[in-house]
Amino acid sequence: MTCLRIVLSILIPPLGVFLTVGIGLHFWLSIVLTILGYVPGLVHAVWIIATRSQRRR
Repeated sequence: MTCLRIVLSILIPPLGVFLTVGIGLHFWLSIVLTILGYVPGLVHAVWIIATRSQRRR
């Protein structure tokens, strides 16, 4: 499931964050960063997905 989230984050960064944490601060921050620049939104999305997947283990 983590691989699917990362692939979706490459296409649409806020979608990967939404699937990981739902609608909250990180989701809205991801939208703002993606609007300001695609790369910051992408980095933030991958960071959130990677850190949340480590906590679940």
